[in-house]
Amino acid sequence: MSEESEVLNWKYSRFFTNLKNNFSKDNILNVLPKNDIDEAYNIISRWDNYSPTPLISLNKLSEKLGLNKIFYKDESKRFHLKSFKALGGAYAVEKVTKGNKEVVVSTATAGNHGRSVAWGSKKLGLKCKIFISEYVSEFRAEVMRSFDADVIRVKGNYDNSLKECIKQSKQNNWQIVQDVAWQDYKLVPKLTMAGYSVMMKEISEQINNQQISHIILQAGVGGMAAAMVAGIARYLDHIPKVIIVEPESAACVLESIKVGKIEKISIKKESLMGGMSCDEVSLVPWEILKNSVSHCVTVSDDYIAKTVKCLANCEFSEEKIIGGECSTPGIISLVGLCNDFEIRKKINLNEESNVLLFGCEGDADEELYQKLLN
Repeated sequence: MSEESEVLNWKYSRFFTNLKNNFSKDNILNVLPKNDIDEAYNIISRWDNYSPTPLISLNKLSEKLGLNKIFYKDESKRFHLKSFKALGGAYAVEKVTKGNKEVVVSTATAGNHGRSVAWGSKKLGLKCKIFISEYVSEFRAEVMRSFDADVIRVKGNYDNSLKECIKQSKQNNWQIVQDVAWQDYKLVPKLTMAGYSVMMKEISEQINNQQISHIILQAGVGGMAAAMVAGIARYLDHIPKVIIVEPESAACVLESIKVGKIEKISIKKESLMGGMSCDEVSLVPWEILKNSVSHCVTVSDDYIAKTVKCLANCEFSEEKIIGGECSTPGIISLVGLCNDFEIRKKINLNEESNVLLFGCEGDADEELYQKLLN
């Protein structure tokens, strides 16, 4: 059986409908203001080597699933960093340091955010300290070191690395550039989200006035997802159904929406989708996501390798796509939802649907990518 024919058997793990769904452009843009979104685009679009990343039609997959179109935003080609995170961390570094060469920048990361912060710091000639957990691959660590960052490995998970980053940054008066918000730390995460929103500006110009009916957004702490929702509020006239997808082992957004407040979860097993393996939704994204999300869905790691291969082997589209592990859950969840007749009908996935997915990274971890591919 080919990888392509197997997609007819793919399943999602959990599905939840947000009964408090009420998409309000005014409320969303009150959290991440229009002026902040516009300023981010105006600055980033003037960076050296900036160009919009491709919006690819997964025409073979849409035909198989009986949908009108599936659009795939391919962030594997974002600068040379192979991830949408290039837009956020580097932009926040530029904004908060304001050209002060004495500033030492610090962050905790699962990989791609740290790469962006390291790149942004090097561009400005700044020292950079990056804290990573024991689960971050040495390959990712070496990439960050290639931008002259000092990489500090911390025992335990991402949460441990963040705590250590905060502790040492306070002791040494370093500037934390984090994509996670907490009480009294909201400005920098908003800057990273404003950077991410550049993707939606590009998409609004790439879809040629076609209406997006559904958008499936990956969520870890929720920064990218909330930034895309803010981008919808800023750039799109038609409001699509917003669906959040998470690893089944780390569904912090789903659990929070379920109880109507931020709910910290216990992660029993780390997902292969390491950048999405988060135990708590971030404060600023939560303010956007809690009412704008229509549905939440979770997926297992079981179909990651198959999805990576299908993208690479042109089984979903006319062209080869390099999609890393965190680029797969949108596709996996869409296939699973389409394979469930009742849910498909409930959320109006049909022959008129135009679905937007995000390939949020390429082979950012080349060693893992090759393992998944082979």
